[in-house]
Amino acid sequence: MWKAILEFIRDEEGATAVEYGLIAALIAVVILGALTGIGTRLKAVFNSILTALGGTAV
Repeated sequence: MWKAILEFIRDEEGATAVEYGLIAALIAVVILGALTGIGTRLKAVFNSILTALGGTAV
């Protein structure tokens, strides 16, 4: 039993899966941040177009 526990502790294959998960989470956070900034700028552009056409900005 102790041998199985020590092998489990020394096993590093699961560590790479955790690392890949952390990288994927970091990429998702960066993408969300970028899309939020782009969305804000797009809203401003569309509001200025709507105002120029005689509508009311949202």
